[in-house]
Amino acid sequence: MPSLHSILRTVSKYVHIAVISSSSTTLGGTPPTCTNPQISCQNTTAVADTCCFNAPGGQLLQTQFWDYSPATGPPDSWTVHGLWPDHCDGTYDANCDPARAYTNISSIISAAGATDLLSYMNTYWKDYQGNDESFWEHEWGKHGTCISTLEPGCYTDYKPQEEVVAFFQKTVDLFKSLPSYTWLSDAGIVPSTAATYTSAQILAALRSPRGVDVAIQCSNTNEFDEIWYFYNVQGSVQTGTFIPANPGQLLLQYPAVYAPVANFVFPIDGAKSNCPATGIRYLPKTTGGDIPPSSTTTSTGGNPTTAPGTSFSGRGTLQVTTGGETNGCIISGGTWYTTGTCATFTADASGSGFTLTSSKGKCAIQSNDLVCGSSVSTATVFTSTGSNLANPGGAAWHASNVPSGSTQVTVSTVRGDTSLTIAWSNA
Repeated sequence: MPSLHSILRTVSKYVHIAVISSSSTTLGGTPPTCTNPQISCQNTTAVADTCCFNAPGGQLLQTQFWDYSPATGPPDSWTVHGLWPDHCDGTYDANCDPARAYTNISSIISAAGATDLLSYMNTYWKDYQGNDESFWEHEWGKHGTCISTLEPGCYTDYKPQEEVVAFFQKTVDLFKSLPSYTWLSDAGIVPSTAATYTSAQILAALRSPRGVDVAIQCSNTNEFDEIWYFYNVQGSVQTGTFIPANPGQLLLQYPAVYAPVANFVFPIDGAKSNCPATGIRYLPKTTGGDIPPSSTTTSTGGNPTTAPGTSFSGRGTLQVTTGGETNGCIISGGTWYTTGTCATFTADASGSGFTLTSSKGKCAIQSNDLVCGSSVSTATVFTSTGSNLANPGGAAWHASNVPSGSTQVTVSTVRGDTSLTIAWSNA
């Protein structure tokens, strides 16, 4: 089967500055020696050796979080989200090898003697709900297993799980080379409960040190909380050179024939910055409590059908907002749906909060996911932040992607690629 790269024209410019190189000896095993390797997303003919050429995930994203409430990591540093292998057109695969979706990341790293790596991760690779191990397992299983140059067959005398250490080590090495807090601060962009910034200011500050663009993400419409840095790679992830690149662009319809049957191909990462043009808040990390309101700007986002402060009581619908716009709702099974009729829920006071019930049954958080139905024996007692449904980690919910058509998507309390809020609208 021909490579996807053989049908894609060049999609990302790159510059030979601030490149990240690796030595031929890497923590985590002995990868192959790559002679005159090509640069991913820059080839015009198929490359057969995917141990020395990242494909189809040829553009690598080092993604970072700014968790401010609840706060994670040092107050003057962003934290690690992950390392994602996007296709050159901005689409991506996920969960490529369930057999290698390990659930003992700390043990694997410790057994390799990489105690310094694990110590650094314990400080800078944090889950906002305190479940660091689960977060690391998610990032490895969803993204790490899709990096072709980390395939077990690429190693000499492969020892099970050695590629896991290489993935986390490379991610941390890249993160250390991207001091987001410092770059923003140097441009006068500092955390504040009063000041707001423009998207152009933030993008320019992060473009200046590398000469290429980034993508920025905001939660709750205008709260700056994520940065995506893009690279093309010459050679393997373990020993290759990481070249700063512009975000991949969708150039043509991705052929279904190239999607492995066991994988999912999700919508575009690419240049998708979802922050508004103005009024962006970069909030200080807090030790708890509610995020203070801005004294200089008023957000125009949110749910137009529900006034802030509307209580969860009686009958109503659960409206979803993402990227500052209302986009579908939660239906009776607890999943997110963007077409059709919204489900009606009943909210009943319980203790310090309330329970929710749909036509299918009680609602609860089970294994981090929002579920409603007969499988729920004990309803979760939810709370709210204003008109937004809250979970133990706050008012932010997550999903793997935005649903389209008749597709339903699971809503979770665990970090995903799409952040959303769920607002109550009285029926």
